[in-house]
Amino acid sequence: MIYYISGGERSGKSAYGEELARSLSESPVYLATSRVWDDNFKDRIDKHKLSRDNTWINREEEKQLSNAISQGEVVLIDCVTLWLTNYFTDLDSDIDKCLEEAKLEIDKVEQLDATIIFISNEIGMGGHASTPIGRKFTELQGLVNQYIAKKATKATVVISGLPLSLK
Repeated sequence: MIYYISGGERSGKSAYGEELARSLSESPVYLATSRVWDDNFKDRIDKHKLSRDNTWINREEEKQLSNAISQGEVVLIDCVTLWLTNYFTDLDSDIDKCLEEAKLEIDKVEQLDATIIFISNEIGMGGHASTPIGRKFTELQGLVNQYIAKKATKATVVISGLPLSLK
């Protein structure tokens, strides 16, 4: 089963996803996708880890999500935006290549016998990106969000801490 949870930055989507994962498993997996870009980001990641209790199984995987998921697990993937950033950086901002690689990996995850909770950002709901690279990434994010949402059994958007069911 795939759950898709989206929303703006600091909307409460991760907290909602964590609550959902804990309701589905006594020991859910938290699959972090971010690279450590700098000391500030490392501090942010460390604080995030400390905010979860010891019932969570913590894993990190930058791109090959399916390699970090085992049969029967409940896995919270946080987040799609940072995961896509890894492809976008490694593939020189080539949207077509990024989209192809991301879709292939999403398809692999979909085939696993596990419950998956994708957390993503709706970055295209705010102002128009001021740089060409920002506009390219916004396009990629929107296309991947649509792809995951279409495959999801349940989709939710979180706005101001309030979950709204989409399907």
